Amino acid sequence: MRSTAYFGVAVLLLLVQSNLFRLIGPLGALVGARWIHGVTPSLVLPLVIFLGVHEPSTSRGALLAFGIGYAEDLMSGAPVGLFTFISVAIWWLARVAGVRLTAQTALPRMSLALAFSLVEGAMVLILLAVFGGDNRRPVEVASIVIPRSLATALFSPPVFRIAQRLRSGVTQARPAEG
Repeated sequence: MRSTAYFGVAVLLLLVQSNLFRLIGPLGALVGARWIHGVTPSLVLPLVIFLGVHEPSTSRGALLAFGIGYAEDLMSGAPVGLFTFISVAIWWLARVAGVRLTAQTALPRMSLALAFSLVEGAMVLILLAVFGGDNRRPVEVASIVIPRSLATALFSPPVFRIAQRLRSGVTQARPAEG
């Protein structure tokens, strides 16, 4: 049940993420397109980080990260498998770092999302440079890594709160063993 809720929220976040340009576009007309180039956040990245830090089942967390990444591949124009691989890799890195990190307040959550978003951007650039057919694509993508990472960090606290509510809601709904 909890896995379905996480995946449903991920698909909803992907739909919101894919339509944010409709809100950001008119904002660019007001402040200038140069200032908002690439500020569309990755709303599912904080969810993948949350799963890496808080999901007790390794197999469930890895499968959820795989499914979220695959859904992101299907909804984006990226090559199939790019975000699938990156989501599982980010989940694994968050799992490894999760032993030492606890994200309880907004500032650690935002810094965690910023750091992992920069890692995600670097991974995308490397994979596109190595496996991509267009040698200009990594140069174009490089210009949006920092704005996207900052936007992801700003939007991460609400996503972490949603994921925490899903986690605590399912935990509270279970009957006590006795």
